[in-house]
Amino acid sequence: MSESRALPVPDGLAGERVDAALAKLLGFSRTFAAEVAASGGVSLDGRTVGKSDRLEAGAWLDVTWSPREAPAVVAVDVPGMAVVHDDDEIVVVDKPVGVAAHPSVGWTGPTVLGGLAAAGFTVSTSGASERAGIVHRLDVGTSGLMVVAKTERAYTLLKQAFRERTVEKIYNAVVQGHPDPLTGTVDAPIGRHPSSDWKFAVVVDGKPSVTHYETVEAFPSASLLEIHLETGRTHQIRVHMAAQRHPCVGDATYGADPTLSATLGLTRQWLHAVQLGFRHPGTGEPVVYRSTYPADLQHALDVLRRS
Repeated sequence: MSESRALPVPDGLAGERVDAALAKLLGFSRTFAAEVAASGGVSLDGRTVGKSDRLEAGAWLDVTWSPREAPAVVAVDVPGMAVVHDDDEIVVVDKPVGVAAHPSVGWTGPTVLGGLAAAGFTVSTSGASERAGIVHRLDVGTSGLMVVAKTERAYTLLKQAFRERTVEKIYNAVVQGHPDPLTGTVDAPIGRHPSSDWKFAVVVDGKPSVTHYETVEAFPSASLLEIHLETGRTHQIRVHMAAQRHPCVGDATYGADPTLSATLGLTRQWLHAVQLGFRHPGTGEPVVYRSTYPADLQHALDVLRRS
């Protein structure tokens, strides 16, 4: 059964993209808003508009859509996902590439929550049902450490720690070229890419985003960096490195050289969450977890070291 809304465009949304405006007005995700527009479900003063068209103040907006079923956690074994630590409060996993943190609309692949469910783990019920227990995420194409809350107390305390930026998140990345200076900080706001639904970019009205990096090893065409995240925006490292003209090797979405990617045998960005530290929500004591590189990233690094 379809639903519909009809309303005048508020002055505050004049000039806004259709997909962004629907997200604000109706609570849609940008992806779902774009799908509604692509299906012809959005009209402005009787004229069908697309996702990137701009709204006009006072115009009459008609939106018709078919609600989508909320994604649900499905217990499916996730090969290669290792449990690094497990106790009554938390479980820390080493997430393989190609695995999402939790189910979402349009994603049909494996998830961390699905893998934990298949392995018999019970997690916190806090948060939306499809992402219960999730206190932070890694991109599907990024591997490494994630902590999942098993109790409501752990969920509350870990969410607070991430919000207050007291969690130590360390990544290793191989980027093209040699950053100048070799050690530095990128402090630049990140938001939706102005012309791409699936990308993010440094934009004036984006959310504050801070990335600290240090060059660990340099190769003729690339550098291995240790990166400390002060904030945790979607695609933050990938966007900040690309904005410095040093995209992560293998990251085709953000401008990596496909020839170098092929030489290194990479089909995804060279980016791995190697260390995660925080105060344990049960004991209050500081804990630190570490991860080694998966085979594809180690192979690429070996090739660079021989170059």
